[in-house]
Parts: sequence; C-alpha cells; structure tokens
Amino acid sequence: MKMEKLMLIFILLASIMVAFLFIPVLNIFAYVGIKGIINAIEDRNAMESILISFEAGFLAVIMSMIFGIPLAYIVARKNFFGKKIIEAIIDLPVVVPHTVAGIALLLVLGRNGLIGMPLSHAGIRLTDSLLGISAAMLFVSAPFFINYAKQGFEAVNPKMENVAMSLGASRWQVIKTITLPISMRSIFTGAIMAWARSISEFGAVIIIAYFPMVAPVYIYSKYVERGVAAAAAPAALLLLLSITIFFVMRSIAGKWGVYDKD
Repeated sequence: MKMEKLMLIFILLASIMVAFLFIPVLNIFAYVGIKGIINAIEDRNAMESILISFEAGFLAVIMSMIFGIPLAYIVARKNFFGKKIIEAIIDLPVVVPHTVAGIALLLVLGRNGLIGMPLSHAGIRLTDSLLGISAAMLFVSAPFFINYAKQGFEAVNPKMENVAMSLGASRWQVIKTITLPISMRSIFTGAIMAWARSISEFGAVIIIAYFPMVAPVYIYSKYVERGVAAAAAPAALLLLLSITIFFVMRSIAGKWGVYDKD
C-alpha cells in the first residue's frame, strides 16, 4: 500500500515536470498558429538564418566526430597520468557561461588571436564567418558528443576484442568490425545531442559572429526590434524543424539497439 502511494506521488511529480517542459512548446505553436509558421517560411531572412544554423551545426558535429572519437576511445580504454584532468577539460565548456566562452574564443580566434592571426594572414577569417560559428558551436557541443561516445566504448566487452585479435585480427579491424558497430548507437546519439546543442547556441556565437545570423541571433534581433509577436513566428518554425529532425534521428539511433544485447 505504501509503495502504491509512493508511486502515485512519483507520477504526480513526473506529470508536473512533463507539463512544465511541454506547455511552453505547445503554447508557442498555439500563439503563432499555422499562418504564423507559413509567414516565417516565406520570410527569406528567417529561412536563411535557420539554414545557416543547421549547416554550421552539421560542420560542428563532423569536427566533433573527427577529433572526438579518438579522444573518447583513449579516455574510455586507457589509464594514464592526467586522465582526470583531461576528463575535466572535456566537461569544462558545460560549466563555462556561454558569453564567457565567446570572449575566450574571440581572444583565440579573432584577428589578433593566437589562432586567428596566422589564419587571417593566410586569408582565412574566423570571426563573422560560417567557420567561426561552427567553431563556437563545436566548443559548447563537443562535451556531449565525447561523453556519449565514451560511454559507448566503455560498454564494449574487451574480451570480444581480445578474442578477435587472438584469431589474427588487427587493432583497426577489431575497431571497425566490433568496437564501432557496438558503440554506434551511443556515437550517433551523441552526434544528435551535439547537433541540437549547436543550433541552440546563442551566447558564444553572437560574440564570434553577429553576421551571418544564425537562427537564435535572428530571433533575438527580431525580439529586440519588434517584440515577442515578431520573434514568435521564426522561433516556432525553428522549433518545429528541430523537433522533427530530432525525432527522426532518434528513431534511426534506436535501430542500433540490436547491438545492446550480448
């Protein structure tokens, strides 16, 4: 009986949490309506800012995968001096305020920055560019991808890899045929979360690049210039597209569940 009461309390609290998360999303669609979303689609600047967000977010995810998978594998499989420090550095962008992250990145990627100066001499501009936006998105989203990939690698039984190598498989063959397939669900989920975090970024991006405008910056500029009514329509459109893509990608990731079983 006590357990049933406890479960009822849990259900009540859980329902409040779900309502808190869902009502604002539902309300913005009710506020804007179909007509508002259609108007946002017809707004060339709104659509361009959303496409820039998606493109820059995709580039950030690609960079996370190129550099993050090796890092996640090393941290998951190797014990070495300074490992805890490396793990703390990986998580650091999560706790750094994003305006602070933007300033820190600007000092490195700006025209007079440690990386920005030599690149600017080579004709590569990071501030106010798609590449700079992707770099800012990478900084704030990489921890999500790396940690998910790390969990995936940690879930692989090393005995399976050792057996394969004892039968003559090379380390690369083992990674390609055993480690990556089993870890793929976590890697793909990490990529989805990193992409979602990238396109939602505002603070770091606006400092690195006000132009070209990403969707959050465009929506904020609309809010400042003309108020909530003007900003709600592109916000609803971005929300609708993001949710649609997110659920499609989540469904695809779920198909890798077959590898979760021993």
